[in-house]
Amino acid sequence: MLTLLIANRGEIALRIMHTAKREGYRTLAVFSDADRDSPHVRSADAAIAIGGSTSATAYLDVKKIIAAAKQGGADAIHPGYGFLSENPRLAQACVEGGLSFIGPDAATIALMGNKRQAKVFAESAGIRCIPGFHGNQDNKQWLNEAKKLGFPIMLKAASGGGGRGMRLANDTDELTAGLKSVKNEAQSAFGDDEIIMEKALRNARHIEIQIFSDSLGNTLHLGERDCSIQRRHQKIIEESPAPGVDETLRQNMGKAAVKLANACNYRGAGTVEFLLDEQNNFYFLEMNTRLQVEHGVTEMCYGVDLVAWQLKVARGEPLPFSQQQLHHRGHCIEVRLYAEDPQQNFLPQTGRVHYWRVPQGEGIRMDHALAEGMEISHYYDPMLGKLLCWGENREQARRRLSATLNDLAYLGPVNNQFFLYKILESAAFIAGAVHSGFLTQQIPMLMGGEEGKKPAADTLAIAVLLLHEEAIESGDRQSGRANWRTSVNPLPLNYRLGIHSSSYSCQILPLGRDADGVESYSITVQEQTFRARLLHQNCANITFELNGLCQNALGIIKQQALYLFHRQCQWHISNITYQPASSEPQLGNGKILAPMDGSLIEIHVATGMQVRRGETLALMEAMKMEHLLRANCNGVVTAVHANTGSQLRNGQLLIEIKPCAELKLENP
Repeated sequence: MLTLLIANRGEIALRIMHTAKREGYRTLAVFSDADRDSPHVRSADAAIAIGGSTSATAYLDVKKIIAAAKQGGADAIHPGYGFLSENPRLAQACVEGGLSFIGPDAATIALMGNKRQAKVFAESAGIRCIPGFHGNQDNKQWLNEAKKLGFPIMLKAASGGGGRGMRLANDTDELTAGLKSVKNEAQSAFGDDEIIMEKALRNARHIEIQIFSDSLGNTLHLGERDCSIQRRHQKIIEESPAPGVDETLRQNMGKAAVKLANACNYRGAGTVEFLLDEQNNFYFLEMNTRLQVEHGVTEMCYGVDLVAWQLKVARGEPLPFSQQQLHHRGHCIEVRLYAEDPQQNFLPQTGRVHYWRVPQGEGIRMDHALAEGMEISHYYDPMLGKLLCWGENREQARRRLSATLNDLAYLGPVNNQFFLYKILESAAFIAGAVHSGFLTQQIPMLMGGEEGKKPAADTLAIAVLLLHEEAIESGDRQSGRANWRTSVNPLPLNYRLGIHSSSYSCQILPLGRDADGVESYSITVQEQTFRARLLHQNCANITFELNGLCQNALGIIKQQALYLFHRQCQWHISNITYQPASSEPQLGNGKILAPMDGSLIEIHVATGMQVRRGETLALMEAMKMEHLLRANCNGVVTAVHANTGSQLRNGQLLIEIKPCAELKLENP
């Protein structure tokens, strides 16, 4: 039996294991210290610890991966996506170590992995590319070339990927600032500060073609995926077929992708990405020499298993189909569920998963590595999983996906579930008017209402009901709530609930029990009064009645906090009834706290320095993203409590500033 080592983690590791076991492979996992209890470790036939917690000290260490493969008796290595999947050093190390690498050879990865080299090669193969510049790295020349191209322009790290190392510049000032920041990020993230410049195409579509080649000279494509809806240059929604792409355009892009694959002697699964302008002209963007995150969209539309194809090709076997035998059916849409809070500028979230049930149903697929009790850490990408829904047509797929998101049974770190739901229900998405500027144009509308920002009155009423019933059941004798229910003439009890930095006052009063022994309450919140009853509670599943209407929700209380899912939103609600009201304002108090778990990358201030409100004080990294920490007041830095490289915890005090009304604008 062949043994396959999966040099990855999370949902893609589980995805590969599922197919590999079905294909008769023994599976071997690797895991970092932070992933010791992760689902992919428990699901493999064997697992090997490689130490470290960060990507650099674990999954990006080629020597550790090869050593683990030899220790576990592996015959082949599958890199998944991300990490070392497009690193030619791993592919070459496999060859030198007598291992099969599930992917193209090292030379092809190196050629297509550098955006400058890939563009030059694509142009030589007759593939049209976006006008740009990728020569001398002198800033003055870049300014001249940008003026020739015309703004806006896009700066990209030549060795970049995953949305990192990219900046849009609308004028010379933004270009000057962007050149420095992109080079710094490129060096930090990829160890290479080379960048390229391209003309930015406004409202272009991001279309990618799935290609596949075997070692016998056969290459085919499996249609297109539209990946235009992106945030921070990272895809969040993908679908196939692409809205508005007709058969002629589809075949022309497919032929161009196959032509490029043949030109570079490609082998295995790959994706050729194009930008499609408003006149339906398509331009080569880049080639991903690996399995894509969104490969499941293609699988659901073609009824194939691309991982099985990868293993087949790696064994030297031919592709199982010809181009003529492949037929696209129906429509599939995928959304990426991220542990991030859209209401806090998409700040990554960490914490424990308290409740999780995989959605089931016709045309529904959930790729994930979630498990109740597991910890979502700050070390890796914040993606929790991918939810895909297939339908006979786009509208059926959209409705199915929207309904599944609405009912997703998850309680844990806040995620972007409600944001995705709002996108799917927006008029622009329903009309198929998707393009690279979609979110820039739509976010003000998607985030404009109070829905999703502050809990509705009925949501708060449910929270009070659940917290009060928990206090009764747990015997909250210190507060008197345990005996309050049996009092002859009970007075209303006051509750104060905390959500983010806001607090909400509520009252609850018992009205007596019905024939079934269920207590009724009168709950007043935000000048609204509800008659409420808790009808049923099983684990996190709750059935309640508000003003005669029976409803369902998810709710679970952990460590004095209520995790409540209602109206497509998850709320983390604290019972702060007995906490003293803070006399210290949270904004402008001079205390700079870490907004999440992460690593401190840079510190720009020292004790005694004067700073202005909004000035950048430090830079931290969490879940593969950088976050600026800014001064919340004018003042003088009195203390710095962390060093560059420090591992930070959410809420940790980092910098203290003594607020000053006026500054002399001089630093020692």
